[in-house]
Amino acid sequence: MTDLTDKGMTIRRRVLGEAHVARAEAAKQPFDAPFQALITDAAWGHVWARDTISLRERSMLTIALLAGLGNDQELALHLRATANTGASEADVMEALLHVAIYAGVPRANHAIKIAKDTFAQMREDKP
Repeated sequence: MTDLTDKGMTIRRRVLGEAHVARAEAAKQPFDAPFQALITDAAWGHVWARDTISLRERSMLTIALLAGLGNDQELALHLRATANTGASEADVMEALLHVAIYAGVPRANHAIKIAKDTFAQMREDKP
């Protein structure tokens, strides 16, 4: 393991939650192991672990980018991660308003539906 891998796994667990990371690690196979190593080191160990902006801000940026690009499955994952990053539902709406202007109303409209469904599910799942 490298320093980036250690930092990456730490921040990945902090943002996505131990249960998600454990499931992802358990599902890892030789075929996708290089990809998992890449995202752990590069995305989580290098980008997400930087201390220049907060996890809340990174969360909002990530949500806006995923929504703007139409990456719905990853969008839902990062919406759930707001429980760990400190980004509020109001923060998410602000990010999605930017998506509407800069990436298109249809992308934002679809992302808002995903956000509403995801946040409703999160409220139901809370003890």
